[in-house]
Amino acid sequence: MTLAKPRQRPAILPLLTLLLAVLCVAALGVGAIRLSPLEVLQVLTGLADATHTRILYELRLPRICVGALCGAMFAASGAILQGVVRNPLASPDVVGVGAGAGLAVVVTLILFPAAPLWALPAGAFAGAGVGFALVYLLARRAGEVAPVRIALIGIAVAAALTSFQQLILIRAPDDIGRALSFLVGTVYGADWERLLRILPWAALLLPSSWLLWRRFDVLALGDQLARGLGMRLEFARLVALALAVGLAGVAVTGAGVLGFVGLIAPHMARLLAGPSFARLLPASMLLGAMLVVGADALGRGLVPPIEVPAGIVTTLIGAPYFLWLLRRTGGIRR
Repeated sequence: MTLAKPRQRPAILPLLTLLLAVLCVAALGVGAIRLSPLEVLQVLTGLADATHTRILYELRLPRICVGALCGAMFAASGAILQGVVRNPLASPDVVGVGAGAGLAVVVTLILFPAAPLWALPAGAFAGAGVGFALVYLLARRAGEVAPVRIALIGIAVAAALTSFQQLILIRAPDDIGRALSFLVGTVYGADWERLLRILPWAALLLPSSWLLWRRFDVLALGDQLARGLGMRLEFARLVALALAVGLAGVAVTGAGVLGFVGLIAPHMARLLAGPSFARLLPASMLLGAMLVVGADALGRGLVPPIEVPAGIVTTLIGAPYFLWLLRRTGGIRR
């Protein structure tokens, strides 16, 4: 069983990679202390003073790396969910994955503050899985899952999980600041320690998702065609969903619940790179990284020294797009 890789737009992935690199370099100069491109270049070549070097290497560079990785993971998760569920509305935050992971992170941070570093991504993975399982089971009717139904039930489940988050926060006001930063979605304060916490998971999950692109292509064709091609349908779907849940769960531990990144980036990637996951997944990862890095830079540069969390910026962009997409798929009638 083989599927040919699409041949259109062969230069799109190198172009997106170049744009991401340019955006990251530009983002290094944005903040309360603005640095010109020349000053950024001087730091990168070791010719700058100690103050500028510290700002870039200790504050901004790890922040940009964390944002890019988490954006790539959110986008890959959304692309897999949209293909496997065959639902253009599917994304980690819409189908309960983000809210479940966020609840698990809040519980870990507030109720178990002395937990080891591995407990945070592990808890987020478990919470993301529980959130999506609830949505999928409630949306399933007569063995089928309607596209708009899973989106609407996902919104309801996410609201319920969010209410539990608020209940925990009310009962633990002393730790509310750290937990709220995860729920809003931000890479503020990201350091090399946080990057090292998510890097092993990203290095495992992102390549693994791309290596399964043929499986994802077949799953996106529908159940009957997948069975006709000899695929073990339930096992393949379970592996795909586990990857999507894991990617979103780890991303939440690094950047919090960044709204709509997993919805917007795969749609943009599909327009630019085509429907095959061989190109759709890397394009989604690059666009997701660009979206988060750009949103964070915009939040830092709007009204310095005040910083607008990246999650607010992505939500302001993604919410209107989601409403338009919901109308187009028939979920909102005139």
